[in-house]
Amino acid sequence: MEDDDDDQQLQLEVEQQSPQLKIRYEEVFTLSSPGQTSSSPSPPPTDAFSRVTDSSTVGRPRTRPQGDKILLPPSALEGLLSAAARARQQANNAASSSNGSRYGGRSAFGSLDDFHSFGYSRGGGASGGDGYDLPQPLTFRLVSASTGKSVYAGIREFSAREGEVVLSDYLTRALGLGLDESKSSDATDTTDRLVVTFYPLPKGTFVHLRPLAAGYNPADWRPLLERQLREGYTTLTRGAEFTVRNGHGTAGEFRFRVDGFKPAGDGICVVDTDLEVDIEALDEEQARETLRQIQGDAVPLGGGNGAPQGSDESGSATSPGGAIDIWKPVSGQVRAGEYVDYELPSWDRSRPLAIVLSGFDEEEEDKGYAVDLLVSPYSSRHRARPRETEHVWANFGVADSSTDNAKTIVLQAAHDELEAAEALWISVHGWKDPDNTTPSAKAHSFTLRAKIVLEDDGGSVLGGATEKAEKATDSASHAPDEEQCKNCGQWVPSRSMVLHENFCLRNNVVCPTCKQVFAKRSEAWANHWHCALDPSGGDDGGHGTTAASKTKHDLIFHPGFLGADRLYHCPADTCAGVVPPFTSLPDLARHRTTSCPSKLILCQFCQLEVPQEGDPTDPSVDAATQLTGQTPHERADGARTTDCYLCGAIVRMRDMGAHLQHHDLDRQRRVPPDVCRDALCGRTRFGVGPKGHIKAPPAAAAAAAAAAATSGAHQLGLCSTCFAPLYVSTHDPEGKALRRRVERRYLAQLLTGCGKAWCANRDWCKTARANHGLGPFAGPDGTPAVGTGALLPLVKPLVSEAVSEPNKPVHFCVDEETQKRRAVAELLAGQGGGVYDLAWCVAACEAEGADATLAWEWLNNWAPQKRAGE
Repeated sequence: MEDDDDDQQLQLEVEQQSPQLKIRYEEVFTLSSPGQTSSSPSPPPTDAFSRVTDSSTVGRPRTRPQGDKILLPPSALEGLLSAAARARQQANNAASSSNGSRYGGRSAFGSLDDFHSFGYSRGGGASGGDGYDLPQPLTFRLVSASTGKSVYAGIREFSAREGEVVLSDYLTRALGLGLDESKSSDATDTTDRLVVTFYPLPKGTFVHLRPLAAGYNPADWRPLLERQLREGYTTLTRGAEFTVRNGHGTAGEFRFRVDGFKPAGDGICVVDTDLEVDIEALDEEQARETLRQIQGDAVPLGGGNGAPQGSDESGSATSPGGAIDIWKPVSGQVRAGEYVDYELPSWDRSRPLAIVLSGFDEEEEDKGYAVDLLVSPYSSRHRARPRETEHVWANFGVADSSTDNAKTIVLQAAHDELEAAEALWISVHGWKDPDNTTPSAKAHSFTLRAKIVLEDDGGSVLGGATEKAEKATDSASHAPDEEQCKNCGQWVPSRSMVLHENFCLRNNVVCPTCKQVFAKRSEAWANHWHCALDPSGGDDGGHGTTAASKTKHDLIFHPGFLGADRLYHCPADTCAGVVPPFTSLPDLARHRTTSCPSKLILCQFCQLEVPQEGDPTDPSVDAATQLTGQTPHERADGARTTDCYLCGAIVRMRDMGAHLQHHDLDRQRRVPPDVCRDALCGRTRFGVGPKGHIKAPPAAAAAAAAAAATSGAHQLGLCSTCFAPLYVSTHDPEGKALRRRVERRYLAQLLTGCGKAWCANRDWCKTARANHGLGPFAGPDGTPAVGTGALLPLVKPLVSEAVSEPNKPVHFCVDEETQKRRAVAELLAGQGGGVYDLAWCVAACEAEGADATLAWEWLNNWAPQKRAGE
């Protein structure tokens, strides 16, 4: 090996006594302020193996590397590849010269293939042709000459400018460099030398973390840490501090200090390894404060937008909300611009559900004007509380006078959004005119009720009333001598109809659109209105009796008529300048709950609440979501691979569902295995292999060679273990010798027994009968059969069945484990109404032993269930 000069920074070391190739790459970067430049150009490399950069700057691009990643110049990659090539050449030289007796003619480094086992892979490296790529992942040790601090890092790209190294914020803090971007280019600060060394690290198995502040209480640390380490970290350094972003994106960042590792050392690699994590508070005081904050956060659901909880003496505070059920209503109050959040955890999902809001206290406005009803499912696709701009169902209209002044939302049982809903989130919102900036001191009362729509009520609900029930009761609930007024629709006695009609036609008027009855000279009739675009009041409930309700309707459903500045814009940064404004509030809410990239979902792969991402203007993105059932984030996150737990194949996580469906199709086409004819045997004819494989009979070529040895076994239908005591090498084409061997086997069982205390062959074994307290065998005449002559009449039918009737079982004694497996198999065959055939249950017990739990799992993975009628 060449001697190292003082200025040589790229070194190669080959240890003659170790079979491991050791590459050392080291480069010095001079750190300075971003605008500071070198007074002289960097000298050329002194030779092929060393390079010194006299003056370099820390690059500060718009987007810094994340985690522990660095950017190095392309020359660094060239140096590493050259180092690998030189190390390989020196290893070859050492291999050719080390033919001593210690290695028996083999070098300390072995053949070139040995390098592959040390992390190198074949490829066209810098040396070309037969070169070797660098080990993966590449890890480096960074040392600051001024602070003396060191940290380990991974490489992001070799794309930095020559003479420049780009560090992430994590590395800058860990090295204590504190470079400030606000410094001017003519700053005279002393520069700092940074030594970058190629430094392989062991795979970590355990890491001990300590939080730097109290109150860290996310729902699950595992997915948070998995995502953070996977996205940005190759290494962890003992004593370094790193940041974990909360999955919601709104709860700030959590900072941790790395306190220790396994294997012990100053750093570990966290790529392609299973890492056990232990999180421990810094001290007892922090632990107590964390517990206090966790308990303080465990409060009932409350009003949104910072609304005060509970009620005060004046009764003007927003109610706290909470859980509700379908059995009783709840009452509350809400101030303008605030929310009361409720949760309905369970209901009869086979029937429609009606959510009814009533009990309004408006005196000067339409009933229900000041309070709106918003509903969203709580599922993996909907994680946000219902809000004005983000909801699935809503009722912004006024109360329906035909349903006791109530506002109703009816959810059909077959609605797609309810299929995967864990609960229903219901929010009561206090309406606030956006032009009114004065805080409201008054809270509006309401009563909320969730109820199931029964078939007795007609099966469907319109506005909270049952249409069919109303029609059915029109005639049944009135006396025969009553008539219905043609003007107001009221039922009156027939004798008073003339007087009633004269008064009604003179004083009342009926709205031809909504059929409501008003006094002709009333203020309500004077201000009564219907939406010009939807007079029937279909989707938007566009009708009312006050100017305020008309203004509210136009602001929500037709803001464009009031001015272009009234249109609704998506509040998400990802949609700013990309998605055009929306012409109604429901349209904005539909966007926020469907295609908005900022919509929160629970990722099925990382198990975190994250934005669904994607391009809202690209229809192919929505088409892919509908086709695969996966959001853009899930399609990107699911590109990671994992092993199929059934076949061991490497499959993308997003394709695992389809892959498992192929297994299901293959499983349903499988033919039951042949089972050993022995009634006590728990084996298949030819055995069970790994991963549910049922071994097939010998191939034709092998069968010809083994015909003599296996013909008897095939004739009797026994497994090889049960046939072994009957095997002889005598040529027996007619099967006479086989019949004699079967006869002797039965006679031995009946005369002397098998001698096993656990034998369960009580019908055809003397030992088993004694174990179960049964008497001797009875002959054809009913007398005890003693001796060979008396037992032969019992044995001959068994021999004939064994040789000539393959559908009938044989009754040979077996070992204890096999007997247990057969008993468990028969138990599993009757489990769950007999969904699995006995043959598959026997195969499961042969593969997993007499463990019912493992055997049932094997059946679920590999055995087809019986079809209906089988």
